[in-house]
Amino acid sequence: MTKKPSKRLVSLALGVGLAAAALGTAVPASAQPVPGDSPARAGVVSHFTKGSESASANKALFESILKTVAKKQAAHPDLKSVTVTYDASGAPSFQSVISTAASIWNGSVSNVQLAPGGSNADFAYYEGSDPSGSYTYSDGHGHGYVFLDYAQTQQYDSVRVAAHETGHVLGLPDTYDGPCSQLMSGGGPGPSCTNRYPDATESATVEQLWANGLEKALDKLNKVH
Repeated sequence: MTKKPSKRLVSLALGVGLAAAALGTAVPASAQPVPGDSPARAGVVSHFTKGSESASANKALFESILKTVAKKQAAHPDLKSVTVTYDASGAPSFQSVISTAASIWNGSVSNVQLAPGGSNADFAYYEGSDPSGSYTYSDGHGHGYVFLDYAQTQQYDSVRVAAHETGHVLGLPDTYDGPCSQLMSGGGPGPSCTNRYPDATESATVEQLWANGLEKALDKLNKVH
């Protein structure tokens, strides 16, 4: 894939079911997921529930984000922390969920922070329906996004799903066999797991990956090349 998912993902506005489910409200028929909404993929993918993906998916996404962030922040070498921006316009039904997930990460780490951005954001969120559920994607060329699946975010805690996928953006791999206390165990512990927070080890790992702000990011960028 070399372009963003179709605008149809946005215009369908099907994700009302997320907020409705959280409030105990019935989901309108017009807001039901439509199979096939997920964009075609030609890169690497990492899912919320265990699939056929490998660690290369996490590494590729992280490196894509790292390259983008490092290039954008090169003009500010004095920064002690890195800001990763996101565009949530492609997931209108998940605005509050994404904001909460970002706040959780911002409160758990300090070397990197998440902030809303416009069309030039470092990565984007999209919504729709995909038989394999929610996932993070990277084309391996500096472009990546988080896809939130309607059905899965009603079966599992929606904020956990978003925070888990965002964890990949920050450099963390999946640990499906881990306990519920590990955010990156994703759907491994089952739908009853509603933990939305990274554990101490996960937070420390992200801190280490983004240590020393832009200097570290640029160093990593040079090693990638």
